[in-house]
Amino acid sequence: MNTDVVIVGAGPTGLLLAGDLAASGVDTTVLESRAGESTITRAFALHARSLEMLDLRGIADDILATGQQVHGLRLFGRLNLDLSGLPTRFPYVLVTPQFNTERALLRRAEAAGARILRGRRVTAVRQDADTVEVRTANETYHARYAIGADGVHSAVRGALGLGFPGKSIVRSLMLADVRLTDAPSSVLTVDAADDCFAFVAPFGDGWYRVFAWDRRNPQPDAAPVDLAEIRAVTRRALGTDLGMHDPRWMSRFHCDERQVDRYRVGRVFLAGDAAHVHTPAGGQGMNTGLQDAANLGWKLAAVVHGTAAPHLLDTYHDERHPAGRMVLQSSGALIRLVMIQSAAARAARDTVGAAALHIGAVTRKVSGMLSGIGIRYRPPAGAHHLVGARERDVLLTGEAHGAVRLYEALRDSRFVLVTPPDGDVPLPDGWADRVRKVAAAEATDTIRLIRPDAYVAWASQKPDPAGLTRALARWCGERRQVPVSTG
Repeated sequence: MNTDVVIVGAGPTGLLLAGDLAASGVDTTVLESRAGESTITRAFALHARSLEMLDLRGIADDILATGQQVHGLRLFGRLNLDLSGLPTRFPYVLVTPQFNTERALLRRAEAAGARILRGRRVTAVRQDADTVEVRTANETYHARYAIGADGVHSAVRGALGLGFPGKSIVRSLMLADVRLTDAPSSVLTVDAADDCFAFVAPFGDGWYRVFAWDRRNPQPDAAPVDLAEIRAVTRRALGTDLGMHDPRWMSRFHCDERQVDRYRVGRVFLAGDAAHVHTPAGGQGMNTGLQDAANLGWKLAAVVHGTAAPHLLDTYHDERHPAGRMVLQSSGALIRLVMIQSAAARAARDTVGAAALHIGAVTRKVSGMLSGIGIRYRPPAGAHHLVGARERDVLLTGEAHGAVRLYEALRDSRFVLVTPPDGDVPLPDGWADRVRKVAAAEATDTIRLIRPDAYVAWASQKPDPAGLTRALARWCGERRQVPVSTG
């Protein structure tokens, strides 16, 4: 079978990519080893930046209806991180089972025309200068590009011969979805004793996700989990087991910190857990994968359609590998703070942490990194300080297509040139099919070229036709030739 792009894995990362590519007119095939939908999930949190990415695709409201909004995080029993001041339409964490996110992304991908083929386990991946060959037990697919979004045990990563350097951080971590007799407050709650920790999060529908870890009783991943064990560990860590009962799912696993050295090998890319895995602290795993997909999709579509040069695809690794490393470091630091054994060290952690979180700059930095809205990409030397930063969802004025917010204007995957309200900034000839020009409704003296993933590609305090043209050439390829009239 011939197709433009093969995506291996129908989790959130693969499905977001499939929807983006198919919506852009790229022939897209997704191969998933599972025969049917899974209702067992480890991921449960959508952070603000991921919700913004879903808003860019018009499906955030559907997913919001499935979960619980959590406006603050309680850490170690006494530290509170307030998210309500985040500069976004989504100043909270949305707690919802991963399968709700997958269902919304699946509906979008299938509606756009992506083929989702289940029960296909990939056995081999080969490539040459022009084609990628992906094999399953009974079929062979030929594509221009392939993406491994097939998780921590990625068959695609293995076929590429890539290592997955890193190490295990926490072994025998227990998970359960339970009912509670004594519900905690709506904030996410985590605390620890000297030899254990527990974490409780509400799904918003009467179910709660519980993580529990016991340093004194390490067990292999395959060892059975008993609710009595989870209750006992939770009581030691939180002082109460909250009356947990009626588990619908329990599991035991270990969490690693690992990252592949290269996100791109020729015509094959890695994304999500196939490229990086983190501890569950901060709920970063699924969110980081969604950001990988949002970064890669528009670039790959542009190259497939010939509207951008192939070297644009190199920026995927250049931007997302450092972002993945940063998340790995921050989530690792958080889990290590949770696991501190000494009572004196825990007291110092709590005292210093409480003082730090009363400093506005520290709170903004921590909440920005955790939510994802503070993550930015490294700009070229000499670029405006906004280049590489996330662009806020600003209000627009005079938008002929009826959009009133920037993120609505970005939904067709074109670049958007945002000008001051009264600024007369011409768009260079030949770019109208790939760039939409709009005016900001709020006062600003900065002209900004916004990428389809809502990051700033170029900015200037004054009209700079030459600089804008160079930025368009870098990100969008060569300009369209405008036919000359013969009269």
